[in-house]
Amino acid sequence: MNPSAEISELMELNKEGVSMHKTAIGGEAFFKISNHHLMRPFMMNVVSDSNHWMFLMSNGGMTAGRKNAEYALFPYYTDDKLAEFADLTGSKTIFQVSDGIKTQVWEPFSERFTGKYAISRNLYKNLSGNKVLFEEINDDLGLSFSYEWNSSNLYGFVKKSKLTNLSDRSYSIRILDGIQNIMPHGVGSALQNTTSNLVDAYKRNELHQASGMGIFSLSAHIVDKAEPSESLKANVAWCVGIQPELFLLSSLQLNKFRNLENIQNEYDVKGEKGAYFIQASMVLKAGGTSNWQLVANVNQDAADIQRLIEFIQKPERVVDELQKDIDKGTFLLNKTIAEADGIQYTADALKDARHFSNVLFNVLRGGIFDNQYQIEKTDLIKYFQKANKKVFTKHAAFFNQLNEVFTKHELDTKLAFEQDADLTRLAKEYLPLRFSRRHGDPSRPWNKFTINTHNESDGSKILDYEGNWRDIFQNWEALAHSYPDFIEGMIFKFLNASTFDGYNPYRINKDGFDWETIEPDNPWSYIGYWGDHQVIYLLKFLEFARQTNKTLLPSLFEKDLFVYANVPYKIKPYSDLILDSKNTIEFDEH
Repeated sequence: MNPSAEISELMELNKEGVSMHKTAIGGEAFFKISNHHLMRPFMMNVVSDSNHWMFLMSNGGMTAGRKNAEYALFPYYTDDKLAEFADLTGSKTIFQVSDGIKTQVWEPFSERFTGKYAISRNLYKNLSGNKVLFEEINDDLGLSFSYEWNSSNLYGFVKKSKLTNLSDRSYSIRILDGIQNIMPHGVGSALQNTTSNLVDAYKRNELHQASGMGIFSLSAHIVDKAEPSESLKANVAWCVGIQPELFLLSSLQLNKFRNLENIQNEYDVKGEKGAYFIQASMVLKAGGTSNWQLVANVNQDAADIQRLIEFIQKPERVVDELQKDIDKGTFLLNKTIAEADGIQYTADALKDARHFSNVLFNVLRGGIFDNQYQIEKTDLIKYFQKANKKVFTKHAAFFNQLNEVFTKHELDTKLAFEQDADLTRLAKEYLPLRFSRRHGDPSRPWNKFTINTHNESDGSKILDYEGNWRDIFQNWEALAHSYPDFIEGMIFKFLNASTFDGYNPYRINKDGFDWETIEPDNPWSYIGYWGDHQVIYLLKFLEFARQTNKTLLPSLFEKDLFVYANVPYKIKPYSDLILDSKNTIEFDEH
């Protein structure tokens, strides 16, 4: 279905010319903002079932990557810079349109051509939150162009492009389509933000001619040492569904194309920002449509690249394989939200969508239990080996008797016969969560995040969670309604991460917690949160526990199972506190 042919009802009118509708594209529910370009640019989070991250501005500016900001496909900048750099980063498409009499240049979504054509622009996001589509309709030319961002666990980020002739004329069209400001592998966010000009000098953009793949790497790792340091991984981009005439690996020739000048193939570009463009030509008859796809991924080694080259040289299977993996990702994402009771059907479709979105972002921050109340022995052992090696070694027999997979109830039953409080405490605190990532986005640069969903070497799943103190416990408060028997572990995690003097750590994760080190010159540096305004989260846990299990809290009150967090600072003597009440601790170097 053409996105402009909507099946909808008007839901909201923001201002003159801007409205929001619910619509369907290819049988999938989307929300559409008509004429979104009349609004101030805003940021969207485009999610996936895997370890992709994408922050996308409504004017097309973007950053994206996998796992964390150190594996970026486009530079990880704050949202104001993303909006400002929309013409330089992410998707870019330019058309030379000829009707046999004259040739006109059309650059969708660009402010360069403001006022030249009568256009309308529309923005679509699917209900699942993992697809965003931009559409521009050129009424003067009678053409419509759209591109849609998708994610694939196997292949990375997929940009689907579609050009439709809405007129009654036939056009000869030359296309220049691609993505700009592609990062090479091996450039961290701090390095990019502080020394981007130096980073450019190390960039090398290469074309594998047989497959048409662009390979983006560093000529060497950027280090200030007199030693060799090879860069052995790369980011990659390639296309399918269209027959390119030539390829560009930078944005240096875009103005030539805009000016109807000939451009030349680029095979090996050094010292320039990376880009991947294909030039192609077609005749588009009245009512005709052309589709093609660009795919990009990060963190690829030589073996990965060779396998990918062999794969994309068989185009007859590539499109189907890509779509299967995209569909699989959407299914798994919806399945995850269903496991947290995020899918509901009522008479109010908008409330259903809002509920889905709320649960989606709740799960993204706090995680979801991997397989209901099932626990895997291998993951529990890994947790204990990190949490307390002495306890793990001491109770080897206890772990040996466990089945490979068992229920939380079975674990609790076995713990009832154990006398070691440390074993019980750590086992109760263990929560088999997955899919969690810290609350981080480009508008909050102090909130770093890592998305651990699978092992890069063999693809096996990873159970992990991490988040800022408030985010984790706020989100678990809601999650507990779907998994009430895990409320005990949430209470254990809260209490065992608090200090004797009433502080909470900055961040909570599966392996323990992060406690900041004081940095005198950093105004964002603190030792944690004061516990007095965080205790409400504990209160909510206790209230929920009392409502769902009348015997749980009385049994915990009678047992010596809880500890204070052991953190690397000590409270100064009372006499020192009197002398300087704002300087109350000293860091324990040992």
